Amino acid sequence: MEDLRNRLLRLALENAVEHGGRALLDPVVRRMAAEFPELRPRLRELLPLVEEILAEVNALSPEEQRRRVGEGRRRERRERRRGLPELPNVERYERVVTRFAPNPNGPLHLGHVRAALLSHEYARLYGGKFILRFEDTNPSNARAEMYDRIREDLRWLGIGWDEEFYQSDRLELYYRVAELLLEEGKAYVCLCRAEEFRERRDRGLPCPCRELPPSQHLERWEGMKGGRYREGEAVLRIRTDLGLPNPALRDWPAFRVVEDPHPRVGRRYRVWPLYNFSVSVDDHEMGITHVIRGKEHEVNEARQRLLFQLLGWEYPTVIQYGRLTLAGTKLSKTEIVRAVERGELQGYDDVRLGTLASLRRRGFLPESIRRVILEVGLTPVDASLSWEVLEAQNRKLVDDLALRYFFIPEGVWMRIRKAPSLPAAELPLHPSHPERGRRLLPLRYEDGHLLVLIPSRDLEALKEGQVFRLKDLMNVRLLSKSPPEAEFEGLELLPDVPKIQWVSADPVRVRVLRPDGSFEEGWGEPGLKEVGEGEILQFERYGFVRVERTGREIWTVFAHR
Repeated sequence: MEDLRNRLLRLALENAVEHGGRALLDPVVRRMAAEFPELRPRLRELLPLVEEILAEVNALSPEEQRRRVGEGRRRERRERRRGLPELPNVERYERVVTRFAPNPNGPLHLGHVRAALLSHEYARLYGGKFILRFEDTNPSNARAEMYDRIREDLRWLGIGWDEEFYQSDRLELYYRVAELLLEEGKAYVCLCRAEEFRERRDRGLPCPCRELPPSQHLERWEGMKGGRYREGEAVLRIRTDLGLPNPALRDWPAFRVVEDPHPRVGRRYRVWPLYNFSVSVDDHEMGITHVIRGKEHEVNEARQRLLFQLLGWEYPTVIQYGRLTLAGTKLSKTEIVRAVERGELQGYDDVRLGTLASLRRRGFLPESIRRVILEVGLTPVDASLSWEVLEAQNRKLVDDLALRYFFIPEGVWMRIRKAPSLPAAELPLHPSHPERGRRLLPLRYEDGHLLVLIPSRDLEALKEGQVFRLKDLMNVRLLSKSPPEAEFEGLELLPDVPKIQWVSADPVRVRVLRPDGSFEEGWGEPGLKEVGEGEILQFERYGFVRVERTGREIWTVFAHR
Protein backbone atom coordinates (compact mmCIF):
# COMPACT_ATOMS: atom_id res chain seq x y z
CA MET A 1 0.00 0.00 0.00
CA GLU A 2 2.85 2.35 0.79
CA ASP A 3 4.35 1.78 -2.65
CA LEU A 4 0.98 2.59 -4.26
CA ARG A 5 0.59 5.74 -2.18
CA ASN A 6 4.07 6.93 -3.14
CA ARG A 7 3.31 6.43 -6.82
CA LEU A 8 0.10 8.46 -6.57
CA LEU A 9 1.85 11.13 -4.51
CA ARG A 10 4.46 11.54 -7.25
CA LEU A 11 1.77 12.02 -9.90
CA ALA A 12 -0.07 14.57 -7.76
CA LEU A 13 3.09 16.58 -7.01
CA GLU A 14 4.10 16.70 -10.68
CA ASN A 15 0.58 17.76 -11.66
CA ALA A 16 0.59 20.52 -9.03
CA VAL A 17 3.89 21.91 -10.33
CA GLU A 18 2.53 21.82 -13.91
CA HIS A 19 -0.65 23.72 -12.87
CA GLY A 20 0.79 26.50 -10.77
CA GLY A 21 0.58 24.84 -7.37
CA ARG A 22 -2.80 23.11 -7.54
CA ALA A 23 -3.15 19.45 -8.49
CA LEU A 24 -6.33 18.54 -10.40
CA LEU A 25 -8.24 15.31 -9.98
CA ASP A 26 -9.05 14.40 -13.59
CA PRO A 27 -5.50 14.78 -15.02
CA VAL A 28 -4.04 12.80 -12.11
CA VAL A 29 -6.56 9.97 -12.55
CA ARG A 30 -5.97 9.87 -16.34
CA ARG A 31 -2.22 9.70 -15.88
CA MET A 32 -2.60 7.04 -13.19
CA ALA A 33 -4.63 4.92 -15.61
CA ALA A 34 -2.05 5.43 -18.38
CA GLU A 35 1.07 4.72 -16.29
CA PHE A 36 -0.36 1.93 -14.15
CA PRO A 37 -2.87 0.02 -16.31
CA GLU A 38 -3.16 -2.68 -13.65
CA LEU A 39 -4.98 -0.12 -11.47
CA ARG A 40 -7.70 0.71 -14.04
CA PRO A 41 -10.23 -1.81 -12.69
CA ARG A 42 -9.83 -0.19 -9.26
CA LEU A 43 -10.18 3.47 -10.23
CA ARG A 44 -13.49 3.95 -8.41
CA GLU A 45 -12.14 2.22 -5.30
CA LEU A 46 -8.96 4.35 -5.32
CA LEU A 47 -10.68 7.73 -5.79
CA PRO A 48 -10.89 8.45 -2.02
CA LEU A 49 -7.16 7.80 -1.69
CA VAL A 50 -6.38 10.04 -4.69
CA GLU A 51 -8.54 12.84 -3.26
CA GLU A 52 -6.81 12.52 0.11
CA ILE A 53 -3.39 12.81 -1.57
CA LEU A 54 -4.52 15.80 -3.65
CA ALA A 55 -5.64 17.61 -0.50
CA GLU A 56 -2.27 16.89 1.10
CA VAL A 57 -0.35 18.16 -1.94
CA ASN A 58 -2.50 21.26 -2.44
CA ALA A 59 -1.90 22.25 1.19
CA LEU A 60 1.83 22.59 0.43
CA SER A 61 3.39 25.80 -0.82
CA PRO A 62 4.47 25.86 -4.50
CA GLU A 63 8.10 26.01 -3.34
CA GLU A 64 7.67 22.85 -1.25
CA GLN A 65 5.90 21.09 -4.13
CA ARG A 66 8.80 21.87 -6.47
CA ARG A 67 11.33 20.76 -3.85
CA ARG A 68 9.60 17.40 -3.39
CA VAL A 69 9.31 16.85 -7.15
CA GLY A 70 13.04 17.51 -7.47
CA GLU A 71 13.82 15.10 -4.66
CA GLY A 72 11.60 12.46 -6.22
CA ARG A 73 13.27 12.77 -9.60
CA ARG A 74 16.73 12.56 -8.06
CA ARG A 75 15.64 9.47 -6.14
CA GLU A 76 14.19 7.98 -9.33
CA ARG A 77 17.49 8.55 -11.14
CA ARG A 78 19.36 6.84 -8.30
CA GLU A 79 16.98 3.88 -8.41
CA ARG A 80 17.28 3.63 -12.17
CA ARG A 81 21.06 3.61 -11.96
CA ARG A 82 21.04 0.90 -9.30
CA GLY A 83 22.57 -2.20 -10.89
CA LEU A 84 23.38 -0.42 -14.17
CA PRO A 85 27.00 0.51 -14.91
CA GLU A 86 27.94 3.97 -16.10
CA LEU A 87 27.47 4.49 -19.83
CA PRO A 88 30.91 4.74 -21.50
CA ASN A 89 32.09 7.72 -23.57
CA VAL A 90 29.29 10.03 -22.47
CA GLU A 91 31.69 12.96 -22.44
CA ARG A 92 32.28 12.58 -26.21
CA TYR A 93 28.75 13.66 -27.07
CA GLU A 94 26.63 16.73 -26.49
CA ARG A 95 23.64 14.53 -25.68
CA VAL A 96 23.09 10.79 -25.26
CA VAL A 97 20.85 9.40 -28.02
CA THR A 98 19.74 5.76 -28.04
CA ARG A 99 17.29 3.79 -30.11
CA PHE A 100 15.16 0.67 -30.15
CA ALA A 101 14.80 -0.64 -33.67
CA PRO A 102 12.39 -3.58 -33.93
CA ASN A 103 11.59 -5.44 -37.13
CA PRO A 104 7.77 -5.52 -37.40
CA ASN A 105 7.79 -9.15 -38.46
CA GLY A 106 6.46 -10.56 -35.20
CA PRO A 107 5.44 -9.76 -31.62
CA LEU A 108 7.83 -8.51 -28.96
CA HIS A 109 9.02 -11.05 -26.40
CA LEU A 110 11.28 -10.90 -23.37
CA GLY A 111 14.39 -11.10 -25.54
CA HIS A 112 13.48 -7.79 -27.20
CA VAL A 113 12.49 -6.13 -23.94
CA ARG A 114 16.10 -6.05 -22.76
CA ALA A 115 17.28 -3.85 -25.63
CA ALA A 116 14.23 -1.59 -25.39
CA LEU A 117 14.36 -1.14 -21.62
CA LEU A 118 18.11 -0.61 -21.35
CA SER A 119 18.18 1.86 -24.25
CA HIS A 120 15.24 3.76 -22.78
CA GLU A 121 16.62 3.74 -19.22
CA TYR A 122 20.03 5.07 -20.25
CA ALA A 123 18.50 7.81 -22.40
CA ARG A 124 16.35 8.96 -19.48
CA LEU A 125 19.16 8.53 -16.96
CA TYR A 126 21.38 10.95 -18.86
CA GLY A 127 18.63 13.34 -19.94
CA GLY A 128 19.03 12.24 -23.56
CA LYS A 129 16.79 11.21 -26.44
CA PHE A 130 15.22 7.82 -27.12
CA ILE A 131 14.14 6.91 -30.66
CA LEU A 132 11.75 4.21 -31.85
CA ARG A 133 12.72 3.11 -35.37
CA PHE A 134 10.85 0.43 -37.28
CA GLU A 135 13.38 -1.50 -39.37
CA ASP A 136 10.97 -2.61 -42.06
CA THR A 137 13.10 -2.85 -45.20
CA ASN A 138 12.12 -6.45 -45.94
CA PRO A 139 8.70 -6.25 -47.61
CA SER A 140 8.45 -10.03 -47.55
CA ASN A 141 8.19 -10.31 -43.77
CA ALA A 142 7.01 -6.90 -42.51
CA ARG A 143 3.47 -7.27 -41.09
CA ALA A 144 1.04 -4.38 -40.97
CA GLU A 145 -0.52 -5.33 -37.61
CA MET A 146 2.87 -5.52 -35.84
CA TYR A 147 3.53 -1.77 -35.80
CA ASP A 148 0.64 -1.10 -33.43
CA ARG A 149 1.32 -4.26 -31.43
CA ILE A 150 4.89 -3.12 -30.78
CA ARG A 151 3.78 0.37 -29.78
CA GLU A 152 1.18 -1.09 -27.41
CA ASP A 153 3.75 -3.38 -25.79
CA LEU A 154 6.24 -0.56 -25.28
CA ARG A 155 3.65 1.78 -23.78
CA TRP A 156 2.49 -1.00 -21.46
CA LEU A 157 6.06 -1.33 -20.21
CA GLY A 158 6.18 2.39 -19.53
CA ILE A 159 8.54 3.09 -22.43
CA GLY A 160 7.88 6.37 -24.21
CA TRP A 161 9.86 7.65 -27.17
CA ASP A 162 10.86 11.11 -28.32
CA GLU A 163 10.87 10.43 -32.07
CA GLU A 164 9.51 7.68 -34.31
CA PHE A 165 10.72 6.62 -37.75
CA TYR A 166 9.87 4.05 -40.41
CA GLN A 167 12.77 2.91 -42.56
CA SER A 168 10.25 2.29 -45.33
CA ASP A 169 9.83 6.09 -45.51
CA ARG A 170 13.58 6.65 -45.96
CA LEU A 171 14.35 4.82 -49.20
CA GLU A 172 15.34 7.98 -51.08
CA LEU A 173 17.96 8.77 -48.43
CA TYR A 174 19.41 5.26 -48.71
CA TYR A 175 19.47 5.59 -52.49
CA ARG A 176 21.44 8.84 -52.30
CA VAL A 177 24.08 7.27 -50.07
CA ALA A 178 24.27 4.20 -52.34
CA GLU A 179 24.75 6.38 -55.43
CA LEU A 180 27.52 8.33 -53.69
CA LEU A 181 29.34 5.07 -52.95
CA LEU A 182 28.87 3.90 -56.55
CA GLU A 183 30.23 7.17 -57.95
CA GLU A 184 33.31 6.92 -55.72
CA GLY A 185 33.96 3.28 -56.60
CA LYS A 186 33.24 2.13 -53.04
CA ALA A 187 30.30 -0.04 -54.10
CA TYR A 188 29.32 -1.99 -57.19
CA VAL A 189 26.39 -3.90 -58.66
CA CYS A 190 27.05 -7.61 -58.93
CA LEU A 191 25.21 -9.82 -61.45
CA CYS A 192 27.00 -13.04 -60.52
CA ARG A 193 25.06 -16.06 -59.35
CA ALA A 194 25.17 -16.24 -55.56
CA GLU A 195 27.03 -19.55 -55.38
CA GLU A 196 29.66 -18.37 -57.89
CA PHE A 197 30.23 -15.17 -55.92
CA ARG A 198 30.61 -17.06 -52.63
CA GLU A 199 33.10 -19.48 -54.14
CA ARG A 200 35.32 -16.60 -55.34
CA ARG A 201 34.83 -14.58 -52.15
CA ASP A 202 35.86 -17.47 -49.92
CA ARG A 203 39.09 -17.79 -51.94
CA GLY A 204 39.69 -14.04 -51.68
CA LEU A 205 39.17 -13.51 -55.43
CA PRO A 206 37.17 -10.66 -57.03
CA CYS A 207 34.08 -11.37 -59.09
CA PRO A 208 34.10 -10.14 -62.73
CA CYS A 209 31.73 -7.28 -61.89
CA ARG A 210 34.06 -5.70 -59.33
CA GLU A 211 36.47 -4.07 -61.76
CA LEU A 212 33.90 -2.43 -64.03
CA PRO A 213 33.89 1.41 -64.05
CA PRO A 214 31.52 3.38 -61.78
CA SER A 215 29.48 4.57 -64.76
CA GLN A 216 28.55 1.00 -65.67
CA HIS A 217 27.58 0.22 -62.07
CA LEU A 218 25.42 3.34 -61.92
CA GLU A 219 23.68 2.15 -65.10
CA ARG A 220 23.10 -1.27 -63.52
CA TRP A 221 21.78 0.47 -60.39
CA GLU A 222 19.21 2.34 -62.47
CA GLY A 223 18.33 -0.98 -64.05
CA MET A 224 17.68 -2.48 -60.61
CA LYS A 225 15.31 0.34 -59.76
CA GLY A 226 13.69 0.38 -63.19
CA GLY A 227 12.81 -3.29 -63.41
CA ARG A 228 15.55 -4.62 -65.69
CA TYR A 229 16.58 -7.22 -63.11
CA ARG A 230 14.37 -9.57 -61.17
CA GLU A 231 14.85 -10.90 -57.65
CA GLY A 232 18.21 -12.60 -57.21
CA GLU A 233 19.67 -11.23 -60.47
CA ALA A 234 21.42 -8.11 -59.13
CA VAL A 235 22.91 -7.10 -55.78
CA LEU A 236 24.64 -3.88 -54.75
CA ARG A 237 27.76 -4.78 -52.77
CA ILE A 238 30.04 -2.70 -50.54
CA ARG A 239 33.64 -2.91 -51.76
CA THR A 240 35.92 -4.10 -48.94
CA ASP A 241 39.33 -5.74 -48.61
CA LEU A 242 39.13 -9.24 -50.08
CA GLY A 243 41.91 -10.27 -47.73
CA LEU A 244 39.83 -9.77 -44.60
CA PRO A 245 40.06 -12.88 -42.38
CA ASN A 246 36.28 -13.28 -42.11
CA PRO A 247 34.78 -14.03 -45.54
CA ALA A 248 31.41 -12.64 -44.36
CA LEU A 249 32.99 -9.15 -44.37
CA ARG A 250 34.27 -9.32 -47.94
CA ASP A 251 32.14 -7.29 -50.38
CA TRP A 252 29.01 -7.76 -48.31
CA PRO A 253 25.54 -7.15 -49.88
CA ALA A 254 23.77 -3.83 -49.22
CA PHE A 255 20.77 -3.75 -51.64
CA ARG A 256 18.67 -6.33 -53.44
CA VAL A 257 15.53 -6.49 -55.57
CA VAL A 258 12.32 -7.46 -53.74
CA GLU A 259 9.14 -7.73 -55.78
CA ASP A 260 6.71 -8.39 -52.93
CA PRO A 261 4.54 -5.40 -51.94
CA HIS A 262 5.32 -3.62 -48.70
CA PRO A 263 2.49 -3.31 -46.10
CA ARG A 264 3.04 0.46 -45.82
CA VAL A 265 4.30 1.69 -49.20
CA GLY A 266 3.01 -1.01 -51.53
CA ARG A 267 5.03 -1.38 -54.75
CA ARG A 268 6.51 2.13 -54.74
CA TYR A 269 10.01 0.63 -54.48
CA ARG A 270 11.51 -2.60 -55.73
CA VAL A 271 15.10 -2.13 -54.51
CA TRP A 272 15.46 -2.41 -50.75
CA PRO A 273 18.48 -2.01 -48.45
CA LEU A 274 19.64 -4.88 -46.32
CA TYR A 275 19.92 -4.53 -42.55
CA ASN A 276 23.52 -3.35 -42.18
CA PHE A 277 23.21 -0.59 -44.76
CA SER A 278 19.98 1.00 -43.52
CA VAL A 279 21.02 0.69 -39.87
CA SER A 280 24.33 2.42 -40.55
CA VAL A 281 22.79 5.32 -42.45
CA ASP A 282 20.09 5.84 -39.85
CA ASP A 283 22.40 5.62 -36.84
CA HIS A 284 24.53 8.34 -38.42
CA GLU A 285 21.69 10.56 -39.63
CA MET A 286 19.81 10.31 -36.32
CA GLY A 287 22.88 11.04 -34.24
CA ILE A 288 22.78 7.76 -32.29
CA THR A 289 25.55 7.92 -29.69
CA HIS A 290 25.13 4.55 -27.97
CA VAL A 291 23.93 1.27 -29.44
CA ILE A 292 22.88 -1.32 -26.86
CA ARG A 293 22.41 -4.77 -28.37
CA GLY A 294 23.15 -8.49 -28.12
CA LYS A 295 26.57 -9.89 -28.85
CA GLU A 296 25.11 -12.02 -31.66
CA HIS A 297 25.47 -8.85 -33.77
CA GLU A 298 29.28 -9.06 -33.86
CA VAL A 299 29.46 -9.69 -37.63
CA ASN A 300 26.83 -7.02 -38.29
CA GLU A 301 28.80 -4.55 -36.22
CA ALA A 302 31.99 -5.30 -38.19
CA ARG A 303 30.15 -4.70 -41.49
CA GLN A 304 28.70 -1.45 -40.20
CA ARG A 305 32.09 -0.21 -39.02
CA LEU A 306 33.48 -0.82 -42.50
CA LEU A 307 30.69 1.25 -44.05
CA PHE A 308 31.19 4.07 -41.54
CA GLN A 309 34.89 4.15 -42.46
CA LEU A 310 34.12 4.30 -46.19
CA LEU A 311 31.77 7.24 -45.59
CA GLY A 312 34.05 9.04 -43.14
CA TRP A 313 31.57 8.87 -40.29
CA GLU A 314 32.20 8.37 -36.56
CA TYR A 315 30.87 5.03 -35.34
CA PRO A 316 28.69 5.16 -32.20
CA THR A 317 29.67 3.56 -28.90
CA VAL A 318 28.44 -0.03 -28.77
CA ILE A 319 27.54 -1.94 -25.59
CA GLN A 320 26.88 -5.64 -26.08
CA TYR A 321 25.16 -8.07 -23.78
CA GLY A 322 24.63 -11.84 -23.81
CA ARG A 323 21.65 -13.71 -25.14
CA LEU A 324 18.58 -13.90 -22.88
CA THR A 325 16.16 -16.82 -22.99
CA LEU A 326 13.10 -17.80 -20.97
CA ALA A 327 13.25 -21.49 -20.11
CA GLY A 328 10.50 -23.60 -21.62
CA THR A 329 9.04 -21.03 -24.02
CA LYS A 330 9.27 -20.19 -27.70
CA LEU A 331 11.00 -16.84 -28.17
CA SER A 332 11.74 -16.89 -31.91
CA LYS A 333 9.43 -14.46 -33.69
CA THR A 334 9.55 -16.60 -36.82
CA GLU A 335 8.50 -19.73 -34.93
CA ILE A 336 5.71 -17.86 -33.15
CA VAL A 337 4.29 -16.35 -36.35
CA ARG A 338 4.35 -19.71 -38.14
CA ALA A 339 2.66 -21.47 -35.22
CA VAL A 340 -0.09 -18.81 -35.12
CA GLU A 341 -0.63 -19.09 -38.87
CA ARG A 342 -0.84 -22.90 -38.65
CA GLY A 343 -3.40 -22.62 -35.87
CA GLU A 344 -1.11 -24.29 -33.33
CA LEU A 345 -1.36 -21.23 -31.10
CA GLN A 346 -4.46 -19.16 -30.31
CA GLY A 347 -2.70 -15.91 -31.14
CA TYR A 348 0.28 -13.79 -30.15
CA ASP A 349 -1.05 -13.63 -26.60
CA ASP A 350 -1.29 -17.42 -26.28
CA VAL A 351 -0.50 -18.21 -22.65
CA ARG A 352 2.17 -20.74 -23.65
CA LEU A 353 4.36 -17.96 -25.09
CA GLY A 354 6.84 -15.55 -23.58
CA THR A 355 5.51 -12.59 -25.57
CA LEU A 356 4.66 -9.38 -23.79
CA ALA A 357 1.07 -9.80 -24.95
CA SER A 358 0.94 -13.21 -23.26
CA LEU A 359 2.45 -11.94 -20.02
CA ARG A 360 0.02 -9.01 -19.99
CA ARG A 361 -2.90 -11.37 -20.56
CA ARG A 362 -1.83 -13.56 -17.66
CA GLY A 363 -1.66 -10.69 -15.19
CA PHE A 364 2.05 -9.96 -15.00
CA LEU A 365 2.60 -6.30 -14.16
CA PRO A 366 4.96 -4.27 -16.35
CA GLU A 367 6.98 -3.22 -13.31
CA SER A 368 7.79 -6.84 -12.48
CA ILE A 369 9.20 -7.37 -15.98
CA ARG A 370 11.16 -4.12 -15.79
CA ARG A 371 12.72 -5.12 -12.49
CA VAL A 372 13.75 -8.57 -13.67
CA ILE A 373 15.25 -7.33 -16.94
CA LEU A 374 17.10 -4.43 -15.35
CA GLU A 375 18.48 -6.78 -12.72
CA VAL A 376 19.99 -8.89 -15.51
CA GLY A 377 21.33 -5.64 -16.94
CA LEU A 378 24.24 -5.61 -19.37
CA THR A 379 25.95 -8.85 -18.41
CA PRO A 380 27.93 -10.10 -21.44
CA VAL A 381 27.31 -13.78 -20.66
CA ASP A 382 24.25 -15.60 -21.90
CA ALA A 383 21.47 -15.70 -19.32
CA SER A 384 18.34 -17.79 -18.90
CA LEU A 385 15.39 -16.46 -16.97
CA SER A 386 13.24 -18.91 -15.10
CA TRP A 387 9.52 -18.59 -14.65
CA GLU A 388 10.13 -18.87 -10.91
CA VAL A 389 12.17 -15.64 -10.88
CA LEU A 390 9.62 -13.76 -12.96
CA GLU A 391 6.71 -15.06 -10.88
CA ALA A 392 8.43 -14.21 -7.59
CA GLN A 393 8.94 -10.62 -8.69
CA ASN A 394 5.37 -10.29 -9.88
CA ARG A 395 4.03 -11.85 -6.69
CA LYS A 396 5.67 -9.10 -4.63
CA LEU A 397 3.67 -6.51 -6.56
CA VAL A 398 0.30 -8.15 -7.14
CA ASP A 399 -0.04 -9.47 -3.60
CA ASP A 400 -0.79 -5.94 -2.40
CA LEU A 401 -3.20 -5.21 -5.27
CA ALA A 402 -5.20 -8.41 -5.66
CA LEU A 403 -8.51 -8.83 -3.82
CA ARG A 404 -9.18 -12.30 -2.37
CA TYR A 405 -11.92 -14.72 -3.40
CA PHE A 406 -12.68 -18.43 -3.07
CA PHE A 407 -12.55 -20.70 -6.14
CA ILE A 408 -13.52 -24.38 -5.97
CA PRO A 409 -12.01 -26.46 -8.79
CA GLU A 410 -13.75 -29.79 -9.44
CA GLY A 411 -16.02 -29.27 -6.45
CA VAL A 412 -18.15 -31.73 -4.54
CA TRP A 413 -21.08 -30.89 -2.26
CA MET A 414 -20.70 -31.75 1.42
CA ARG A 415 -23.43 -31.87 4.04
CA ILE A 416 -22.50 -30.41 7.47
CA ARG A 417 -24.59 -31.78 10.34
CA LYS A 418 -25.43 -29.72 13.45
CA ALA A 419 -24.07 -26.53 11.89
CA PRO A 420 -25.35 -23.34 13.55
CA SER A 421 -27.82 -21.30 11.54
CA LEU A 422 -25.89 -18.32 10.18
CA PRO A 423 -27.12 -15.89 7.49
CA ALA A 424 -23.74 -15.49 5.79
CA ALA A 425 -19.98 -15.42 6.30
CA GLU A 426 -18.31 -12.01 6.19
CA LEU A 427 -14.69 -12.03 4.98
CA PRO A 428 -12.18 -9.27 4.13
CA LEU A 429 -11.50 -8.51 0.48
CA HIS A 430 -7.83 -8.13 1.41
CA PRO A 431 -6.37 -9.34 4.74
CA SER A 432 -3.89 -6.45 4.96
CA HIS A 433 -6.23 -3.67 3.82
CA PRO A 434 -9.50 -3.49 5.78
CA GLU A 435 -10.29 -0.18 4.07
CA ARG A 436 -10.96 -2.08 0.84
CA GLY A 437 -14.09 -3.56 2.32
CA ARG A 438 -15.57 -6.97 2.97
CA ARG A 439 -17.46 -9.61 1.05
CA LEU A 440 -20.45 -11.73 2.03
CA LEU A 441 -20.70 -15.45 1.31
CA PRO A 442 -24.35 -16.53 1.75
CA LEU A 443 -24.98 -19.95 3.26
CA ARG A 444 -27.27 -22.68 1.93
CA TYR A 445 -29.23 -24.93 4.30
CA GLU A 446 -31.38 -27.96 3.45
CA ASP A 447 -33.30 -29.96 6.04
CA GLY A 448 -31.41 -28.15 8.77
CA HIS A 449 -27.99 -29.08 7.37
CA LEU A 450 -25.42 -26.69 5.91
CA LEU A 451 -24.37 -27.49 2.32
CA VAL A 452 -20.94 -26.40 1.08
CA LEU A 453 -18.99 -27.01 -2.10
CA ILE A 454 -15.34 -27.95 -1.49
CA PRO A 455 -12.51 -29.04 -3.85
CA SER A 456 -12.63 -32.78 -4.52
CA ARG A 457 -8.83 -32.95 -4.27
CA ASP A 458 -9.02 -31.60 -0.71
CA LEU A 459 -11.68 -34.14 0.20
CA GLU A 460 -9.48 -36.96 -1.12
CA ALA A 461 -6.58 -35.77 1.05
CA LEU A 462 -8.64 -35.93 4.26
CA LYS A 463 -9.16 -38.97 6.47
CA GLU A 464 -12.50 -39.92 7.96
CA GLY A 465 -12.65 -38.63 11.52
CA GLN A 466 -10.21 -35.81 10.77
CA VAL A 467 -11.02 -32.25 11.86
CA PHE A 468 -10.53 -29.47 9.30
CA ARG A 469 -11.62 -25.86 8.97
CA LEU A 470 -13.86 -24.33 6.35
CA LYS A 471 -11.72 -21.26 5.94
CA ASP A 472 -12.94 -18.25 7.92
CA LEU A 473 -16.19 -20.06 8.82
CA MET A 474 -16.11 -23.07 11.17
CA ASN A 475 -14.37 -26.30 12.16
CA VAL A 476 -15.90 -29.62 11.11
CA ARG A 477 -15.08 -33.32 11.47
CA LEU A 478 -15.23 -35.54 8.39
CA LEU A 479 -17.70 -38.36 8.87
CA SER A 480 -17.81 -39.87 5.41
CA LYS A 481 -16.25 -39.33 1.98
CA SER A 482 -19.05 -41.09 0.11
CA PRO A 483 -21.44 -39.45 0.47
CA PRO A 484 -19.41 -36.43 1.68
CA GLU A 485 -20.62 -35.63 5.19
CA ALA A 486 -19.14 -33.83 8.18
CA GLU A 487 -20.21 -32.61 11.60
CA PHE A 488 -19.87 -29.17 13.18
CA GLU A 489 -16.96 -28.96 15.70
CA GLY A 490 -16.91 -25.27 16.66
CA LEU A 491 -16.23 -21.73 15.49
CA GLU A 492 -12.95 -20.99 17.28
CA LEU A 493 -9.70 -21.02 15.28
CA LEU A 494 -7.80 -24.24 15.95
CA PRO A 495 -4.05 -24.67 15.40
CA ASP A 496 -2.62 -27.22 12.99
CA VAL A 497 -5.80 -28.18 11.16
CA PRO A 498 -6.17 -28.10 7.36
CA LYS A 499 -7.96 -25.05 5.95
CA ILE A 500 -10.19 -25.54 2.93
CA GLN A 501 -11.90 -22.89 0.83
CA TRP A 502 -15.58 -23.34 0.07
CA VAL A 503 -18.72 -21.82 -1.40
CA SER A 504 -22.31 -22.41 -0.42
CA ALA A 505 -25.33 -20.51 -1.78
CA ASP A 506 -25.41 -18.91 -5.26
CA PRO A 507 -22.03 -20.07 -6.59
CA VAL A 508 -20.86 -18.63 -9.92
CA ARG A 509 -19.34 -20.71 -12.70
CA VAL A 510 -15.61 -20.01 -13.19
CA ARG A 511 -13.19 -21.10 -15.91
CA VAL A 512 -9.41 -20.79 -15.54
CA LEU A 513 -7.05 -20.89 -18.52
CA ARG A 514 -3.83 -22.55 -17.35
CA PRO A 515 -0.28 -21.69 -18.60
CA ASP A 516 -0.11 -24.94 -20.60
CA GLY A 517 -3.24 -23.98 -22.57
CA SER A 518 -5.59 -26.31 -20.69
CA PHE A 519 -8.73 -25.22 -18.85
CA GLU A 520 -9.84 -25.90 -15.30
CA GLU A 521 -13.46 -25.28 -14.42
CA GLY A 522 -15.15 -24.90 -11.08
CA TRP A 523 -17.24 -22.61 -8.91
CA GLY A 524 -16.54 -19.31 -7.22
CA GLU A 525 -18.18 -17.25 -4.53
CA PRO A 526 -21.06 -14.94 -5.57
CA GLY A 527 -18.99 -11.76 -5.11
CA LEU A 528 -17.09 -12.61 -8.29
CA LYS A 529 -20.09 -11.28 -10.21
CA GLU A 530 -18.96 -7.78 -9.18
CA VAL A 531 -15.37 -7.93 -10.45
CA GLY A 532 -14.31 -6.14 -13.61
CA GLU A 533 -12.53 -7.36 -16.71
CA GLY A 534 -8.77 -6.91 -16.45
CA GLU A 535 -8.79 -7.10 -12.65
CA ILE A 536 -6.13 -9.23 -10.99
CA LEU A 537 -7.42 -11.43 -8.16
CA GLN A 538 -6.08 -14.04 -5.82
CA PHE A 539 -8.06 -17.24 -5.59
CA GLU A 540 -7.10 -18.29 -2.08
CA ARG A 541 -4.96 -21.42 -1.86
CA TYR A 542 -5.02 -21.58 -5.67
CA GLY A 543 -3.14 -18.65 -7.19
CA PHE A 544 -3.30 -15.25 -8.86
CA VAL A 545 -5.53 -14.84 -11.91
CA ARG A 546 -6.53 -12.08 -14.28
CA VAL A 547 -10.21 -11.67 -15.15
CA GLU A 548 -10.72 -11.95 -18.89
CA ARG A 549 -14.50 -12.09 -19.24
CA THR A 550 -17.44 -11.46 -16.93
CA GLY A 551 -21.14 -12.31 -17.19
CA ARG A 552 -22.95 -15.55 -16.48
CA GLU A 553 -19.53 -17.20 -16.27
CA ILE A 554 -16.26 -15.69 -15.09
CA TRP A 555 -13.34 -16.47 -17.40
CA THR A 556 -9.90 -15.99 -15.90
CA VAL A 557 -6.28 -16.58 -16.89
CA PHE A 558 -3.90 -18.13 -14.38
CA ALA A 559 -0.74 -16.15 -13.63
CA HIS A 560 1.07 -18.07 -10.90
CA ARG A 561 0.72 -19.20 -7.31
